[in-house]
Amino acid sequence: MAYETKEDLLERILNLEKPVCPHCKKEMSLWEVPDIAVGDGLGWGTPYLFVCFNDECPSFKQGWDNLQETMEHTASYRCINSPGDDNFEYMPVFSSIGGTGQVLDDDVMKMREDTKEAMRQGFSLLTDFYISKDWDEILKILLDSIQPTRVRIKAAEMVSEIADVEAIEHMVNNKFGAPLLQKAVDEAVTVLHGRHYTRECPHCAEIIKKRATTCKHCGKEVSKA
Repeated sequence: MAYETKEDLLERILNLEKPVCPHCKKEMSLWEVPDIAVGDGLGWGTPYLFVCFNDECPSFKQGWDNLQETMEHTASYRCINSPGDDNFEYMPVFSSIGGTGQVLDDDVMKMREDTKEAMRQGFSLLTDFYISKDWDEILKILLDSIQPTRVRIKAAEMVSEIADVEAIEHMVNNKFGAPLLQKAVDEAVTVLHGRHYTRECPHCAEIIKKRATTCKHCGKEVSKA
């Protein structure tokens, strides 16, 4: 059985015609449901909804008074629609900007598409370089902060498998902001040391043979590994 991923669902929704709010007749916005469930705590049953964010919408304007009278809460509601469904429902909001951070407007969608394309190109380059055993080019991708994090994590894994010991120096002398990326790099350095039977001198931090008892760089004695 083929399962639809979140990306597959988004692509399918983008091909749908955006619904019109039944209250103000304005086109509704595509909205990404936050990870923390809102409403009854059970979530919406879909990662995307269409939401009316028109502040002049009668349902939103009147909702402040209605909820104050019935629930004694300072809140209102936005009209929502589940993609592909003909029914319209409501979700509570506590300010005019509530939920607007998850609106998938054209700029957000373009940024996502640009990231997806950068990942596609990055993985394609990694595959070519891995086949040709060109670890130097893979290392360049790993060190390139412009590359998507997932591409750089894969580059770290590939470097650990095929690179020479010289790659270690470049990796330990760079800081990687994303914790998962830094973890992948640290693991790659460990694997490289294991493959080449090397370690770092505790005195000068230069790379030496694992079985060495004297550092060839600083001349100090080192304990056996």
